[in-house]
Amino acid sequence: MKTMTIEVRQVCHPDAVKRFDTTELRQHFLIEKIFAKDEVCLTYSHIDRMIVGGAQPVDKKLELTAPFSAIGTNSFLARRELGIINIAGKGKVHVGNETYELGRREALYVGMGAGEVTFESVDKSDPAKFYLFSTPAHTNYPTTKVGLEQAKKVETGDQEHANKRVINQLLHPTVLKTCQLVMGLTYFEPGSMWNTMPCHIHDRRCEAYLYFDMADDTRVVHLMGDPNETRHLMISNEQAILSPGWSIHSGVGTANYAFIWAMGGDNIDYTDMDMVPMKDLR
Repeated sequence: MKTMTIEVRQVCHPDAVKRFDTTELRQHFLIEKIFAKDEVCLTYSHIDRMIVGGAQPVDKKLELTAPFSAIGTNSFLARRELGIINIAGKGKVHVGNETYELGRREALYVGMGAGEVTFESVDKSDPAKFYLFSTPAHTNYPTTKVGLEQAKKVETGDQEHANKRVINQLLHPTVLKTCQLVMGLTYFEPGSMWNTMPCHIHDRRCEAYLYFDMADDTRVVHLMGDPNETRHLMISNEQAILSPGWSIHSGVGTANYAFIWAMGGDNIDYTDMDMVPMKDLR
């Protein structure tokens, strides 16, 4: 039985996306399967060559092997860096000869050339779910564990606009050094449901969103597309969105939720955004 799968997706031009129906939008931008029992599920996107995926070890350890057909190396980290955030039970990440235990909402940065990576759960009745985001790298930075207490916290929004939230910048220049990978976690106060509205684009970076901590019967309406040609996708728990630099990325839930944002591209400046006035949205 395969323990790792990878899907490769090509880049879509914004002019083409204007003509996509719902099925095509979901095919190109929505990742429906992030976690599966005893599997590593990866999606390789030619948008800034990011890899998005998840590892859910239950009955056995899982190895992050190198999908040679996609990345062309015999080791996953030969020319890549990796961000990991655990969203479920306690787990262990083995990197080379080192072991790091990650609790819920704790992160691990793994530098280029750090060695082989394997995952396991501490308690299979409450297994870990490791969310993975990887980008190409040019040098090695130390593998580092980051908990919420080390994150740079930004409290923003208010109840009046239903967007009161805490942005936890976990893998971020103010916390540690990376090549191009920036990653964090945002969670909402009860009664707040909107993220990043008014919205923005950042043409110098791509982004991926993982929505989680949602009940089975709740959904997030994720808004995407050119600001003058917006589209939407209905997102369920533990599904992810690929967001190219030309697209807005915003959403509203039928109940409060959390999401992990991860970025790669030309720079690591979190504030490098081109804001879109509400009057320009179509």
